[in-house]
Amino acid sequence: MQRFTISLDDDLAREFDRLIAERGYGNRSEAVRDLLRSQIEAARLQDAPDSGHCVANLSYVYNHHERDLAERLTALQHGHHDLTVATMHAHLDHDNCLESVILKGPTADVSAFAAALTAERGVRHGSLNLVAVEVGERHSHPYAPRRKGAAHSHLKPKI
Repeated sequence: MQRFTISLDDDLAREFDRLIAERGYGNRSEAVRDLLRSQIEAARLQDAPDSGHCVANLSYVYNHHERDLAERLTALQHGHHDLTVATMHAHLDHDNCLESVILKGPTADVSAFAAALTAERGVRHGSLNLVAVEVGERHSHPYAPRRKGAAHSHLKPKI
């Protein structure tokens, strides 16, 4: 563990302490670590969006009265079944739904899928959260009775 000291002007320190309290951090160090991880991750994905793999959450709001939109969204997800892990759907009101789609795969493919889905007419408030991962070597777990010998790989978040 390394330590470093930073200096903040009084206004920024007060705002930071307010943020820490709102988010429930136990101390400034925990908050700074999360901010650093977030910025490092954003920079990594921005600098090399076409390389590596990721896990992601794509959340969006859409009007379910929009003509054929629900069917188009479902067709897009089925067309990218290799990227789509799971979808959660919630009704917000009489017109709007919120969906959250868990994705995994090559970062460029996940980003392109998210862009295509959020570009559909009637989709609003789309947001993609990407986490870069390392793909482990394929292996099996002989002690798993239902999937005995089924080879798979694990995804390990970077940092």
